Amino acid sequence: MLNFFLDATTGATNSGSGLVSIIMLVVMFAVLYFLMIRPQKKQEKEAQNMRDNLSVGDEITTIGGIIGEIVSIKDETVTIETSKAGTKIRFLKSAIRSVDVSAADKKKAAEGKAE
Repeated sequence: MLNFFLDATTGATNSGSGLVSIIMLVVMFAVLYFLMIRPQKKQEKEAQNMRDNLSVGDEITTIGGIIGEIVSIKDETVTIETSKAGTKIRFLKSAIRSVDVSAADKKKAAEGKAE
């Protein structure tokens, strides 16, 4: 009789252990999602939004570290001027890391100096 009771208890423990393992797996995936995947998707979305809102006159930095001012924008490419001599380079929009000074900010600064 005692042997039957011990076997029944062990069986219940094993099935409970399987449930705990599944719950732990789900919790680990949730933590992975909230700590790694979600922030990366948010960052990618912000970068795409920045690239979609580029305008002529923006000062940008490329992923290669080249700094310049946008002089023209086509479908997936941007032409920037990198020096006073008028050196122009064409880049893919995906190669732009950040907008340092937007054209609107430049215009506001110029109006502020004129007053």
